[in-house]
Amino acid sequence: MDRFRAYLHMFAERVEEEIAKRVSFIQSTVRDSGAGGVVVGISGGIDSAVSAALCVRALGPERVIGIWMPIYSQAVHEADARALAEAIGLNLWTVDLAPAFDQIVAAIETQQPLSDGSKGNTKARLRMTTLYAVANERGWLVADTCNRSEIYVGYMTKGGDGLADFNPLASLTKHEVRLLAKALGVPDSIIQKPPSADLWVGQTDEQEMGFTYEQLDRYLITGEGDSCVIERIEDMHRRSAHKRQLMPMC
Repeated sequence: MDRFRAYLHMFAERVEEEIAKRVSFIQSTVRDSGAGGVVVGISGGIDSAVSAALCVRALGPERVIGIWMPIYSQAVHEADARALAEAIGLNLWTVDLAPAFDQIVAAIETQQPLSDGSKGNTKARLRMTTLYAVANERGWLVADTCNRSEIYVGYMTKGGDGLADFNPLASLTKHEVRLLAKALGVPDSIIQKPPSADLWVGQTDEQEMGFTYEQLDRYLITGEGDSCVIERIEDMHRRSAHKRQLMPMC
């Protein structure tokens, strides 16, 4: 067994401890803030599923709202969002943002045409706007769903899924998140699905990044990997530094 697989094997053996640590973190964060509960954006993917499952375990289903926010989203993601809600007892809302997305894109494009990438980031920012509207109204917190792997290479939208009040997954790679998902009862259809931010049809994380999560996680956990892949990972890390820092201020 190589170092990467050996590490994951050891992590799997202590997965309940990892869950308990994050449950305690959520409880203390919410208690110390004086908030009444937590709002989580549900994408149909594994990271939002694990964030939601941890919040439900920490606070109970009555203090957690998951919001599915389709913008011409694929049917498989909605089906998985509903399967998650049933599996973990999540209070799931649906807020269809497609009309708002169409209107804001049309308004912007009277002045500036938008690429698929810019439109995708606009989707992520509309979703975060929605989460904060609900959280503000209730006096609750917004839970982040980005994992360590995504954060390291900046694979999140500034002002979108990279913005929240707390993050229970920030120290977990994608492979570690998968191990938590199994222990938390997340449906297999979500665990086995190719990761996608659902920013445009056919988009997948690995295709966009240019390397696999196994290559990224192996490097983060062991420092090992193909030199070309490591160079790309570190280049993305450097270029995305602004996403992990407060804005420059004078």
